[in-house]
Amino acid sequence: MTNNKTRVSMACVLSATALLAGVAAPAAATAAPAAHHAHPGHSARQIPFTAAEVTARDDGAYEITWKAPGTREVAVRANGRTVAVGGSTGRVTVSGLPAADRQWFDLVPDRGERLRLADRLIDLEGAVNFRDAGGYRTKDGQWVRMGAVYRTDSLDKLTDADLAKLKRLGIAVDYDLRTASERSAAPDRLPEGVRYVVADVLGDDSPVFTMPTSAAEAEQMMIDGEKTMVSGEPAKAAYSTVFSGLVRDADGALYHCTAGKDRTGWASAALLTALGVPRETVTADYLASNEYRAEANAAALAAMPAEQAAVYKPMLDVRASYLNSGFDEVADAYGSFAAYEKKALGLDARELRRLKKDLLVG
Repeated sequence: MTNNKTRVSMACVLSATALLAGVAAPAAATAAPAAHHAHPGHSARQIPFTAAEVTARDDGAYEITWKAPGTREVAVRANGRTVAVGGSTGRVTVSGLPAADRQWFDLVPDRGERLRLADRLIDLEGAVNFRDAGGYRTKDGQWVRMGAVYRTDSLDKLTDADLAKLKRLGIAVDYDLRTASERSAAPDRLPEGVRYVVADVLGDDSPVFTMPTSAAEAEQMMIDGEKTMVSGEPAKAAYSTVFSGLVRDADGALYHCTAGKDRTGWASAALLTALGVPRETVTADYLASNEYRAEANAAALAAMPAEQAAVYKPMLDVRASYLNSGFDEVADAYGSFAAYEKKALGLDARELRRLKKDLLVG
């Protein structure tokens, strides 16, 4: 067990715990078979769907669910043909589709604009938390476009097949949120031609904490660390770099840290909030890392004595209390999320409108 007098920076904690989980990380086992990168067109017509999701099953089939009040019929289309039909509320299972990098589905209502979705998780051999940042509904009824922005854990273990898949997905720029030591120990593997941008969230001057000796101390350390991602100077500079890049061109953008859950989690929380996604949806997206990293985290904890595992578990988890701490820091340090966008992320009204125009449909 780590001596309680040991002092460590938040950068060390996040990288060490993430790497610990990664030691036993299996190849991604549950993800979506996939197809070519799709770029849905923009439309001023209203999208009637209040909820919709595509989930890839282990048997190769897909489950599609939706709610579209005010419609009578919704056709589900894939690969240019109708594969299922349902009413205003539906749940269908589609099987027998040809193998593809990523399978896209168009949900076509009898009135209003269609919605294009795929399973959020991207199936890779060398990463377990690579997923689409889009596919969520905003408060005003628009949807965050899928197939544009991606988030992930570390990229150092990607196979040649993974690199080929990322190339076909259209990945164009990689924002690396990790520290210099993390980047040196596990450099990214990227397809040829992808632009690489360092956006170090924690830097070399991240706050120093006492290594926790209890689960409660570990949880509090993660809560305090989340605040650093909001108001720390390296964090503001790093996330400003990411958001300015997304404003210029969001298509094919990817951001990541080591486990794809803390620094990456705040990046997605900030992006979705800026786009108008409700807080409960933002939280659900943040907490999804627990599901996607469950097998890797369980393997890491199983390798420790039970007492030690109990202390480390909060550092491998994501919890609503961590994310809430970040939003609390936004309120305390800036007064509002709009002020945070401007003062910390460097987004003015014109840039925010451009970001929404590019990433929202309907």
